[in-house]
Amino acid sequence: MDALLTALADPARWRLVNLLAERPRPVGVLARLAGARQPQTTKHLQTLERAGVVTSQRTGQRRIYALRSGPLRDLAAALSRLADTAEQDGGPRETYDRYGLSLHTERLAAEESGWADGRSFTFRRSLAGSPDSVWRHLTDVSLLTRWWTPDDLRVSELVFEARPGGRIVLEYRDTEDADGSDPTAGRAEGAIVAVRPGERLAYRLSPLLPDGSLAFTAHVDLGLRPTGTGTDLDAHWRITDSTVDSADFIAGIEIGFGQSLDKLAATLAADPHGTGNTTDSTDSTDTRSAP
Repeated sequence: MDALLTALADPARWRLVNLLAERPRPVGVLARLAGARQPQTTKHLQTLERAGVVTSQRTGQRRIYALRSGPLRDLAAALSRLADTAEQDGGPRETYDRYGLSLHTERLAAEESGWADGRSFTFRRSLAGSPDSVWRHLTDVSLLTRWWTPDDLRVSELVFEARPGGRIVLEYRDTEDADGSDPTAGRAEGAIVAVRPGERLAYRLSPLLPDGSLAFTAHVDLGLRPTGTGTDLDAHWRITDSTVDSADFIAGIEIGFGQSLDKLAATLAADPHGTGNTTDSTDSTDTRSAP
């Protein structure tokens, strides 16, 4: 496939492929129709033949070239599979496009400081596991690292002191940045506001801009209610202290935190009692907590 793509990438060879798609032709005719010298055309045809997309046979003093349709159909099928993968419903490309639309809207709205103050976001998930188990996933750093980022990110540093006034530090990187060699994707700092184990957790969290200043402050309130099958989690976000530069962050709240909660739901479905026995990839995460 690589040789075929390389062969077809040259405009002169692509022109020859188009001419051969019409009918088999000798080198001299191909050179004339392509507006090229015959030695140069011969070299291009030889490259195409090595790539398997054309075949040739000698007839008297002439060599006739013909197109082989099989490799082109294989290439078309491979490209179609790539397109289908990229455009699958609910896939990463759909998320990318949704974020792009939100990003455009928020950037247009971010004209002055305070532009997003008072904005709110509400999330709800029905989760497996008791309120006590869900609570552990909300406050235990070893469990938080399993879900507290969107799909394409991973927690690289986490401090979560689950007591009123306790610190929160959340640093995250691209999920494929395994050795931490790339710049961090983001960092946020905050503090715990209210703690009622198994019932309510409230905190404020502020993403940091590249210069270390706060982009905005999110006031997050998480409420837990027992159900017959597990726990309902209600999450409310309220924005204050928004800066003009916070647009990119705010554009991602609905998608990003929604993905995080979906990961929480999947984690609890696999480990409803919070035993920590599921497989994860957070061994290199710097996680710290305080009683």
